[in-house]
Amino acid sequence: MIPHLSALALGFCLDLLLGDPHWAPHPVRLIGWLIAALEKALRQIFPDTKNGLLTAGVFLVILVLGLSAGCTVLLLWLCTLVSPWLAFAVEVILSYQLLAARALRDESMKVCRCLEAGDLPGGRHAVSMIVGRDTDRLDETGVAKAAVETVAENASDGVIAPLIFLAIGGAPLGMLYKAANTMDSMVGYKNDRYLYFGRCAARLDDVLNFIPARLAGALMCLAAPFAGLDEKDAWRIFLRDRKNHKSPNSAHTEAAAAGALHVQLAGSNYYFGKLVEKPTIGDDLQPVEPADIRRVNRLMLAASALGAILFCAVPLAALVLL
Repeated sequence: MIPHLSALALGFCLDLLLGDPHWAPHPVRLIGWLIAALEKALRQIFPDTKNGLLTAGVFLVILVLGLSAGCTVLLLWLCTLVSPWLAFAVEVILSYQLLAARALRDESMKVCRCLEAGDLPGGRHAVSMIVGRDTDRLDETGVAKAAVETVAENASDGVIAPLIFLAIGGAPLGMLYKAANTMDSMVGYKNDRYLYFGRCAARLDDVLNFIPARLAGALMCLAAPFAGLDEKDAWRIFLRDRKNHKSPNSAHTEAAAAGALHVQLAGSNYYFGKLVEKPTIGDDLQPVEPADIRRVNRLMLAASALGAILFCAVPLAALVLL
């Protein structure tokens, strides 16, 4: 327990310092390649019927989770045979790669800098790299709002949830969570192609994120004063609007952020040329502006630090003292 919590603490610090260098190999990219390859193979094996696609989706989940977690366990075991210090170093690197606080900040701040420079086309392009909605018709407020929502929502599955799973089960459990989350982002859509094939992956992601999403929302409320934002309104909107989404987990951190920033998030947007109606989150007290991207990043980083203290530093200190 002490080694993997120590590895997590160091990995968290490395993520804040280094972010995600695009030139470096990353396990999530390997998981993405595995999902794509298995999808192609499974669609050839199973019939293109409701039951066939549902069964194929179950096999996808089993194979991706098994290979992702199993390969991580094998890698750490092989490293242990060479040296416990090598295994520790590898777990530090894996923990670092499974966290995305710095990358989330860096990518969203590209949007902020474009908007602050008056470059709306550049802001639309930058935000299109981190959101799934159509961005070509967004005005400055819409672009800023999309970036704020992305930072708020991904604070949970990009930082807080991985912290929790890494703290509980080290790199293998962290990798299992990241594999499930990546599957949901690739196949967990309710469209003609993935309605049945991706159902198992989507349901699994809902289950795994049920507790982390709620903890992440609460952490963002607690972190609001440390980020210079409104803690009282963060709690008010969090408790009122945290279920304003079809997904059981997506609105919790957005609600906390909306309250802390005194803005309204979510609402209807275009996806692949089709208008999708969604409820709003928060009160429309002031328009979302580029500066709110900076503010929500302060909130996300403060919540991440609180999460690291709660899930890593406190258990580690208790184990050492006991």
